[in-house]
Parts: sequence; structure tokens; C-alpha cells
Amino acid sequence: MKFRPLLVPALAALGLGLTALDPALAQDAAAAAPTVNKGDTSWMLVSTILVILMTIPGLALFYGGLVRTKNMLSVLMQVFAVFSLVSILWAFYGYSLAFTSGGEGIGAFIGGFSKAFLAGVTTDSTADTFTKGVAIPEFTFAAFQLTFACITPALIVGAFAERIKFSAVMLFTGLWLTFVYLPIAHMVWFSEGYLFGLGALDFAGGTVVHINSGVAGLVGALLIGKRIGYGRDLLAPHSLTLTFVGACLLWVGWFGFNAGSNLEATGGAALALINTILAPAAAGLAWMTVEALGKGKASLLGIASGAVAGLVAITPAAGLSGPMGSIVLGLVAGAACYFAVTGVKNALGYDDALDVFGIHGVGGIIGAIGTGVVAAPSLGGYGVGEYSIGGQVWTQIIAVVVTLAWTGIGSVVLYKITDMIVGLRVTQDQEREGLDLADHGERAYNY
Repeated sequence: MKFRPLLVPALAALGLGLTALDPALAQDAAAAAPTVNKGDTSWMLVSTILVILMTIPGLALFYGGLVRTKNMLSVLMQVFAVFSLVSILWAFYGYSLAFTSGGEGIGAFIGGFSKAFLAGVTTDSTADTFTKGVAIPEFTFAAFQLTFACITPALIVGAFAERIKFSAVMLFTGLWLTFVYLPIAHMVWFSEGYLFGLGALDFAGGTVVHINSGVAGLVGALLIGKRIGYGRDLLAPHSLTLTFVGACLLWVGWFGFNAGSNLEATGGAALALINTILAPAAAGLAWMTVEALGKGKASLLGIASGAVAGLVAITPAAGLSGPMGSIVLGLVAGAACYFAVTGVKNALGYDDALDVFGIHGVGGIIGAIGTGVVAAPSLGGYGVGEYSIGGQVWTQIIAVVVTLAWTGIGSVVLYKITDMIVGLRVTQDQEREGLDLADHGERAYNY
């Protein structure tokens, strides 16, 4: 198969193995049932917990500290509720649509309902890992992928923070998971998926998670409109201390996100882990340096934001890039995302409240395309076969364009549907009062 050598790392990340592509290997596998590896399973259980940690409380605190006092609880509530809703929908039909065969005609874009309500997923069913004959329990794989499905729409809420209805967040999340996230996840990560078949490399979610959420956030910010007083009043973060705590939890949890995507406790996981240290460190330093040169001072928010940008950029290349390549990717992402957040956003005038697009969208695009470069064996990467940097970069660009189009168009439609059903934005009085009281009847701080 033409793209088979390029698909090996992606197969490794998914635990699908080469049997999905080679009938002969499939027959061998059928003759010898895979053995569950307790070490791999333990690592994957820990990784799943780490990704939950990076969402609740990590992302919630990172976002919560960046909004004003009167909206702190609303952000915490949105992230927590999105995580809970997506968990249930994932068990009902999400896992099945993302990771089963969709049949003739649609299988390249979406799966089927053969495992709806987790039918057929038992304590004895397994998901293959990269090593032939070795597996992890399917419940482990399903739970790990659940956490990716949960954090992606949770990232979106930062773009329209402080002015959206809670009911709109919940309705949009359910629709967006179904019609945007699941098709992209299937196309990129399932063996029958369109982008998978092209040979697009996405080790842990550059397209599926970050470009997807970044573009959806930008669309939401544009359609919902600017916050009252944006560009005129001071809309400063109320607690950079909490944002710092959240950023640290994100970084720690990201080890499960990236190194866990190896699906095995092997050298591949160790490579992803060290890259998840080096890239954000480089990106944080790059952001801090550019900021200091431009503004005269380096800020805590700047280095934390830069580190997150580096985490985003290394995600698709975590198990494919050499350590030096991850540093370069981090440096580029840190500087580029700084200019996206401070320059591009100000020039265009949109109110992406917590810079979801500037960090996750831009960082995801840099990481997805950059993966084609840093994965090259000639540059210390771990791409396999007769690797062509130009050919792989072109494939990565196709994956980025498909993701941009799918999530961009899909998000516009789903925001419009949500607006027609429940309305997107709170009233001006409610926005001035704050969403903590308006939507939830609580205050974050009683003083």
C-alpha cells in the first residue's frame, strides 16, 4: 500500500495495528489472540487520569483565572458540565461513530453504530497496540479517547467566555461533538478514515483537538460578538495565580495526552514525554523573550501562554519528532502565537476572550504542518519508509485545510441552530451583572 509506511506511527497512536491494512497479518492475529499487557494497561489508565486532570481542574482553573471575578464560576461550570455531557454522549454513540466501520460510501468520514451504548465492549475485548500480539483492554482505550472528546469542546468555551448562555453552551456542545468532532476524529484516527488513508500524521490531536477547537472558538467569538466594553474598559484577568496553577496542571496532564497516545509503555512513550517537556519550555521562553523585547517586560501570563502554545504545537508530532526538532517547533510556535494573540487579534478586532484561536488554532496549524518536517529521519525524526519531507508536508496541509473547512462551516451552522433554539447571548443586564449570578445564582467570592 502506497502510504503504509507513513501510517505506522498513526496506527501506533491509535492502537489499531497493521492488521487493519494487511489481510495476511489479520489472519495471523486471528490465529493468535492478543495478550493484554499489564504494564501498558497500567500506563494507559494513568494517562487517562492525567488527561482528566488537565481538563478538570487544569483547564477550568486556567480559564477561570483569566476572566473577571463575576464570571469565574460560570467558566468552571461550563468546563465541568461539558466534560460530563460529552462523557455520556461518548458512551451512547461517540465511541462507536469515531472508531468503528461506517460502511460503504460513508466509512471514510464517519463510523457506524455497531458499538453504540458500548455494545460488545467487555472486560475481555481488547484494542491492539503497536506490538503485534499485544493489547490493552478496550474499556481502557475507549476511556482514554473519551478524555480527548471531552477536552476539545471544553477548550472552545474560552473564546466566548463572559457573554454566552449556559443553555447555549450545552446545546452547542452536543451538536458540535456529533457533527464536527466525531467525523474529524474518524477521518484522522480510524483506519478507514479519509485523512488516515492519505497518510496524514497526527500523533495526539493537532487537527482533531486543537485546530478543531480553535476554529470553532473563533467562529463563536465572531458570531456572538464582543463583550460589553471590549476595547474600552479594562477586562483584566482576576487571578493570574489561579491561571498559573491551571497552566501547571495542564502541562502535567499533557504527559498523559501525548505520551499516552503511544498506547504502550515503551521508548515511543518516553520520546513523546521528553518532547512534551522540551517544546513547551522552548515556546514559553520564546514568548517571554519576544514579549520582553516588544513591551520591555516579561509577564507570567506570557510565559504560561507560550508554554501552552508549545504543548499544542508538539501534540501532533510528540511521538514522531526528535528532541531537537521539538525544541525548534516550540520556538516557532511560541513566537508565532504571541504575534497572533497580540497583533493579529488586535488588528482584526475580534474578541476571542481567552485566545483559543490564537493559541490552539494557530499553534495547532503550526504543529500539524511542522510535523511533516520534524518527523523526517534525516532531521532526527521517526517517520518511517521512504520519507519525503515535501510530500508529507503537502499531506499535512491537506489535513489542515480539510479540518479548517469542516469545523469552520460546521460550526457556523451549529451556532446558528443553537441561536434559533435557545439564543446564544445573555442580555446586557445579565452580562453586566456577571454570569455567576445570572446563570447560576452563586458568587465565586463572598466579600
